[in-house]
Amino acid sequence: MGTTTANHRNLSPMQLGVIGLGRMGQIVANRSVEAGHDVVAFDLSAEATATAAENGAEPADSVADLADRLGDDKRIWLMVPAGDAVDATLADLEPHVGGDDVIVDGGNSHFAESVRRAEETDAAYLDCGTSGGPASAEEGFSLMVGGPEWAYEALVPVFDAVATGPDGHGHMGESGAGHYVKMVHNGVEYALMQAYGEGFELLADGRYDLEMESVARTWNNGAVIRSWLLELCEEAFREEGNDLGDVADHVAGGSTGTWTVEEALEREVPVPLIYQALAERFDSRNEGRYSRRLANRLRYGFGRHDVKRE
Repeated sequence: MGTTTANHRNLSPMQLGVIGLGRMGQIVANRSVEAGHDVVAFDLSAEATATAAENGAEPADSVADLADRLGDDKRIWLMVPAGDAVDATLADLEPHVGGDDVIVDGGNSHFAESVRRAEETDAAYLDCGTSGGPASAEEGFSLMVGGPEWAYEALVPVFDAVATGPDGHGHMGESGAGHYVKMVHNGVEYALMQAYGEGFELLADGRYDLEMESVARTWNNGAVIRSWLLELCEEAFREEGNDLGDVADHVAGGSTGTWTVEEALEREVPVPLIYQALAERFDSRNEGRYSRRLANRLRYGFGRHDVKRE
């Protein structure tokens, strides 16, 4: 287990099918093409498929057409919304794949659903937790992968291309482990955003007249709490102003944090910070707080999610 070492890597170009060409799917396709891999791309949106073609991918007219263009030993990356869309795509793929083929689910599926799909799918199924968001188009993603180790090894050249590099991805374990790790990652993300939000709220309402952008910039240069999220705080203050302008106190999302808390309850593991951050996120739909307004803006920074405004 663990990331494969560089001397054992198969670095030769390979053929990859990408189904689902939203913001994240386009990045998977683009980074794979840029690394020299042959990409066949399909999306229900003809415009999205055309965009991938403009960037060097071979367009397909349907899931079946994509599978036919891949030939033997198919390697297919799904970047479709979690839930019914994944099952529908797998149903379309079923007549075209077998035990030597590999399917990667790069969306935010619940780990238990990934275990079920791995059992029901003839192809080897890799659940791939993906972190970094659209803002990581240039740097690459962090990829947490579960499923058969041979299938992970087969996809290493593509994982190297899509991730930040060899250290940006790892084999977490059996089916479900990749999405499980990503689920907990998102819970930690909630707590970190909450901590930054509360700290800056105290500074904003505190006894000194402070420039929040200056505080964030100073903390980002050598402080113990420096991070990418803190860089996004600096960006938010620079672009929105010291008081965050008209950014609303409404933090969207919450499903992966809910899954994290549910799993913690089932395993009897205390996660009070993650639980409180989730509760604050839900409470943001009721009343206004500076900390949650900053969390709202941070979600745009890393994921390019829409910023709700007052």
